[in-house]
Amino acid sequence: MLKYVVKKAATWLLVAFLATNIAYFLAATFLEPRSNYRERNPAPTEEEIYRLLEPRNLHPDTPLLERWWTWIQGVLLHWDWGLSPVGDSVNDQVGFRIGVSAQLLFLSTILSVIIGVGLGVYTAARQYKFADRFFQGLSIVTINTHVVVISIIVVALGIWINELTGTRVFYVVGSSSNPGGGFFAWLVDALQHLILPTISLVIISYAGYHMMQRTLLLDNLGADYVRTARAKGLTRPQAIRRHALRTSLIPVATSVAFSVPGIFTGAVMTEVIFAWNGMGQYTIQTIQRNDVHGAVAVAAFGSAMVAVSAILADIVVVALDPRVRVS
Repeated sequence: MLKYVVKKAATWLLVAFLATNIAYFLAATFLEPRSNYRERNPAPTEEEIYRLLEPRNLHPDTPLLERWWTWIQGVLLHWDWGLSPVGDSVNDQVGFRIGVSAQLLFLSTILSVIIGVGLGVYTAARQYKFADRFFQGLSIVTINTHVVVISIIVVALGIWINELTGTRVFYVVGSSSNPGGGFFAWLVDALQHLILPTISLVIISYAGYHMMQRTLLLDNLGADYVRTARAKGLTRPQAIRRHALRTSLIPVATSVAFSVPGIFTGAVMTEVIFAWNGMGQYTIQTIQRNDVHGAVAVAAFGSAMVAVSAILADIVVVALDPRVRVS
């Protein structure tokens, strides 16, 4: 297994390296860093703009290959991903925002998977009964409701609870308030900021896992190996737990693994509504600000997350399905 993981990691590392370099050439060709200065009032002259961009390796008159060589040397030798057109460190921005997104998205993803898979198993075992129809209807409603609508409803609910209790139970915006008082005060503050956006993300995410798990489990319940297990004396719940569930979990686990990159960079609406300065917001900002180095860093992060997800998906498949053998 270790040899297999190392081999897969090396392959994906090469893919991520190529994808990141392609992203650099595309970003350097189509993004225009000078626009960050031309919109200022008073607007600086072209000479002043070039004088600011040159030390940031963004001078448009410098040959593209020369800029790329300077950038790739900084990345490989010093892990320096460069500066934005206005002088911000890309390393600092990405490092901070990954941490912010991780706080929000890991918890919401774990809860979405647990709730979705749990409901999928529960409703599949009660096919066409009231519980199955009720939770299916609920999931259909949530999966077709826009994230903005869900987030606004959750915000309104949080404000209503704060007004009802006469104290600040939930923070509606921001990821932290930097409270003093030690670890316990920090933990309470983090939870107050985390609960509402987490609820919003769980509501819009769990339904996909619920419907997928239910469908896959129902397909496997009619398979020959499950019918054989029932014929040998296993009850329906026992056949689900011991046989059908394990097989039906494989596509769900793979789907969860490959959703990680999109989770990090795709929760734009939620981050905007709840004012979380995470990777989703940063992804949009790098394009809006024509930030070549920032956009490439986001692409590199996405490639790295895809690589990690692919390896995790393979490991999960091997763990769940004993028929799979790794050469």
